[in-house]
Amino acid sequence: MERNPVTELREKIDMDRLPSHIAIIMDGNGRWAKKRLLPRTAGHREGMKRVIDIVQVASELNIKYLSLYAFSTENWKRPKEEIDGLMKLLVEYIRIELDRIHRNNIKIQTMGDLSKIPEFARKEIKRAIDTTQNNTKMVLNIGLNYGGRDEIIRGIKSLLEDIRMGKINIEEVDEGSFKNYLYTKDIPDPDLLIRPSGELRISNFMLYQIAYTEFWFSDILWPDFKEEHLYMAIIDYQRRNRRFGGI
Repeated sequence: MERNPVTELREKIDMDRLPSHIAIIMDGNGRWAKKRLLPRTAGHREGMKRVIDIVQVASELNIKYLSLYAFSTENWKRPKEEIDGLMKLLVEYIRIELDRIHRNNIKIQTMGDLSKIPEFARKEIKRAIDTTQNNTKMVLNIGLNYGGRDEIIRGIKSLLEDIRMGKINIEEVDEGSFKNYLYTKDIPDPDLLIRPSGELRISNFMLYQIAYTEFWFSDILWPDFKEEHLYMAIIDYQRRNRRFGGI
C-alpha cells in the first residue's frame, strides 16, 4: 500500500527540535484570485481557509507561538470595498472558529493599533481575546493594523515617557528592557519566518524581533499553502545551524 507523502513529510520532522515561534506573512490572496478571474475577496476567503488549516496543524505539532500578518498599517491604501470585506471576513473567522480555538486551548492575542479597526470588528476581536485569555497550549498572535516601524516608534515614545516620569533610568535601557515596550513583550522572537507568494521581502513585519530569525520563502500563493508546505519549512529550518552571530 502506497504511503501518504504528506504523512511521510511529517515523519521527517524532529519533534525535539521544533521552532518555538513561527511567523507567517500571508501573501498572495489577490494574485490567486486574479489568476482565476475572481474578485480579490474570493482570494481572501480562500486564504481564511488556510488560516484555519495551518492554525490546527501548528497546534497539533505543539508549536507554542504562531504569529500571522493579517492586516498591515499600509493596507489602508487598498480600496475601501476590499478593506470592508477583509474586516467582515475577520469577524466571520472569529465567529466560526472561536469555539474550536478555545477547545484546543489556544490563546488569541493581537499586535497593532486596534483603534483604527472598525468597531464591529474590534468587539469580536475583544471577545476572542477575553474568551481565550487563560489558554496555554499555543498563542495565536495576529497582526492587525500592524507595522514594524510603527511598533518601534510607539515603543520609543512610551519608553521616553517612562524616562521622563522617572519610572526607568536611561542607563537601565537595553534590549531586554526595551522589549517590554513592544507588542510582543510576552512572547519570544520568531525562530522561523515563512513567506509564500514568491516575494523576497519582509514588508515591515516584526522588524525588531527577526534579527536572528530563519527565513523560508516559497512561490506558493497563500491560498494554496497546505500543511505539507509548513512541514517543508520546518524540515528546512531544522537543517540549519543557528549561530546567532557566533561561529
